This record gives sequence, structure tokens and C-alpha cells, in this order.
Amino acid sequence: MTMTFRVAVFLIPLAAATIAGPPPSTVTRADAMATAEAYRNVRWVPTEANTLHGTDRSRIRVDTPDASYKPKSGFAGWWHPGLINTGMPYKWGGFDTPDSFLAGLSDGKAAGDVCTAEKRRLLDAAVSRQAVGIDCSGFISRCWNLPRAHSTRTITALCDPVPDFKNLRPGDILNAYNSHVFLFARWTTPDRSKMLVYTTGTPPIWAVQLGPLRTRQMAPLGYTAWRYRGMRD
Repeated sequence: MTMTFRVAVFLIPLAAATIAGPPPSTVTRADAMATAEAYRNVRWVPTEANTLHGTDRSRIRVDTPDASYKPKSGFAGWWHPGLINTGMPYKWGGFDTPDSFLAGLSDGKAAGDVCTAEKRRLLDAAVSRQAVGIDCSGFISRCWNLPRAHSTRTITALCDPVPDFKNLRPGDILNAYNSHVFLFARWTTPDRSKMLVYTTGTPPIWAVQLGPLRTRQMAPLGYTAWRYRGMRD
């Protein structure tokens, strides 16, 4: 099943730095897609212990995207305690694997932590160690088999630009600096005017999902296309 996304307007990205030398890992396009599917399809049954709407032990604010989360602005939570849920939830600064996510749930950690304006202001200082999940750039980092998480501010330094969006291939990304990143999956129209992408932290739900985008809307919203230098066919 795919989702229909709403894409927010972002600032135009700044020029990316370049990291010299070989890429820190290699990955095939098929393996990147398989990893993305594993995140989208992970099944889990949380308990009330995995919900948190308040501060953690380090006094960092955490809001899990469970169904009780209904903010005045932004989009609501989705997962339900005691039921089978599908898809890893979004967590600000998250870099979990499916296995470490499930282990964290068993340890009573919070299942996800939504992005807020305050989290964007605080950046790494707003990452909770008492929550598990994945964020947009952490997801890309895992799909590319990177040894550590990169942010939307740094991940393009591992890439070469794709000047024409219509040359995107599976495993490439559309990145908005310091904002959001999508993993390109495939084209859905012969003229390449529409695509399917993986994302997390995009409406309608705070989770890893697969959904459509229009090619023409991406550049005006501040997105640029990139190909990881360690990507192999």
C-alpha cells in the first residue's frame, strides 16, 4: 500500500561540502530498496509503556506518534497500543535498525518522537536516548549501509549531483538542506512526471512509507537530486 504525501515548502538548499576519498560503504540499488521495504513493513505490537508525552530522564521533550497525539498544528499520531502496527515510526535523530527498534520496545522505550520547531532549533540536543525509531536522513543512511547517521546538512557530501531530476534511479535521493530527504524508488509514468519515493516524517503518518510525488513540484520546494558515490548497480 502507498500513501499520498503533502510536501511542505522549504528553504533553498545551500551548496554541499565535498568529502574527498572513497565512499564509506558500498550498496547495490536492490539492497537499498530491500532495506527500505524492511523499514516500511516491520510489524510491532507496542504497549502503553511505549508511549510518552512529556520529558525523558534527560529532560528532553518526547512525543510519540501514537493515536493519542493530536497537536493543534501539524499532523496527528497513528499507532495503537496493543495492536499490530506496520512501519517503523519517525523519531527525531533516530538511527535504529528493525532489530534494535524491536529490542527498544521490549525495554520499554518510547516508540518514536515527532519533529517540532523546537527540535529543529535544538538539533542534536533534542535527540532522546529513551526513544527508538528512524528519521528521514537516518533512514537514508541505513538504506545506503552507512556506518553512521548523516543529516540532510551533510549527506550530500557523500554524493554527486543529478542535474536533471528525470535521471533519478532507485536508491538516489531528493534532498532539501536542513529540512527533509526522500529516497527515490521508481517512476510511475512514461514521461517521468510522477515518481514513488520512500520517506519518514511526511504527512499523512509519522512512519516510513511509500508514496507519490510530482517531479515538477520538487525544485520549487528547494529539493535537489543526488546519487551516493558508493551506489552500485
